[in-house]
Amino acid sequence: MKDSKNHNEPKSSRRNFVKKSALVTGGTLLLPNLHMNAMGSSIKNKKLKIALVGCGGRGTGAVVQALNADENVELVAMADAFEDRLIASLANIVKELGESKKVNVKKKNQFVGFDAAVKAMDLADVVILATPPGFRPQHFEYAINNGKHVFMEKPVATDVPGVRKVLAAAKLAKEKELNVVVGLQRHYQDSYLLALEQLKNDKIGKIVSGQVYWNSAGVWVRERQPEQTELEYQMRNWYYFNWLCGDHILEQHIHNIDVANWFIGEYPISAQGMGGRQVRNGKDHGEIFDHHFVEFTYPSGAVIASQCRHQPDTMRKVSEFFQGTKGTIATAGDNYEIKDWSGEVLNMHRGKDDPNPYQVEHNKLFQSIRNGGVIADAENGAKSTMTAILGRMATYSGKVIKWDEALTSNLVLVPENLTWNSKAPVLPNAEGKYDIPMPGKSIVM
Repeated sequence: MKDSKNHNEPKSSRRNFVKKSALVTGGTLLLPNLHMNAMGSSIKNKKLKIALVGCGGRGTGAVVQALNADENVELVAMADAFEDRLIASLANIVKELGESKKVNVKKKNQFVGFDAAVKAMDLADVVILATPPGFRPQHFEYAINNGKHVFMEKPVATDVPGVRKVLAAAKLAKEKELNVVVGLQRHYQDSYLLALEQLKNDKIGKIVSGQVYWNSAGVWVRERQPEQTELEYQMRNWYYFNWLCGDHILEQHIHNIDVANWFIGEYPISAQGMGGRQVRNGKDHGEIFDHHFVEFTYPSGAVIASQCRHQPDTMRKVSEFFQGTKGTIATAGDNYEIKDWSGEVLNMHRGKDDPNPYQVEHNKLFQSIRNGGVIADAENGAKSTMTAILGRMATYSGKVIKWDEALTSNLVLVPENLTWNSKAPVLPNAEGKYDIPMPGKSIVM
């Protein structure tokens, strides 16, 4: 779920299509080849065909921004597990853009089911991957193997085997000179980029500790319908099942955890933490926790305290706060503030008129494709995904989990080759409830 407009939460959202857009530095840019793209032909003036895979609100917003990012693009294919979601998405895209010639999705190119993604991607130059994240590794692998440029939402996997698959495909994407942008949009947001510049200029010295937050009331719930199979119910109510979502520490709090990794310039070596479910513990809340608290330890010795919560009527906070040897920096949405240890403000930014980072990431993607450059976000996306999974392992188990050991895990949450006749990966008991992770007992890798 992207940032909401709750108190202390970033104000941008994937559905905020009208905020001013502009190009700013973001992602990892490799040296450009100004005349040739990964498909071996000049694309300066080529009409780029786009496929949308995953037609929820997130995918709908992303494709509208992609279509607004470049004058010579066309949406030609859409894919979703459910026909009603695809039809609603297409209607919303047309509503946003009007009768645009950029939307040309013929009925035969509206694909539904578990094999829909492959069919849609085969028709495109650029693919937008916005399904529930459990499917991301297999979709990303297919896209890169078949020479597609990619925008994919975060997180990029829900289990460690999926992370390894994305890392392998990320390496191949670089070799093929394919652009990959990951929806960790703070990397494309002025306030965070300016804050990072201050850190590089040694404004607060070496970061030694920090706190990162995503505390909110929670997200939507989709109740079970009488006609649904267990698999369809879980697919519809995907946020509450780990094979599809990975828990909210991964699906949502990854943004703040990623900022910690980015600003420190490292990934953790270990994590330990605690969590549980006290408020959101009904049958439709599946198997995930409603709160997590994790301490991440980094190679430099820095320790980051991470907390996320889905509980109504509690403190809401989506932000980051870091302590360095010379001072502190606080980041939240469009703002940051740097102080020395006496409390004097050294530098600050209030960016209410900054460009929308959700639009900027698409602008940068298409600009790079046109200019023969390569944006390579996938490796960091995979490693920040792995960091959040490491945190989940720590809260579910109650144990210290080491990065190197966790990265070898062969615990697969997402089955391959699902069909509507497949058994759901997790099943409820006779009371309709699911097994909940139990610290000290649960197997996490």
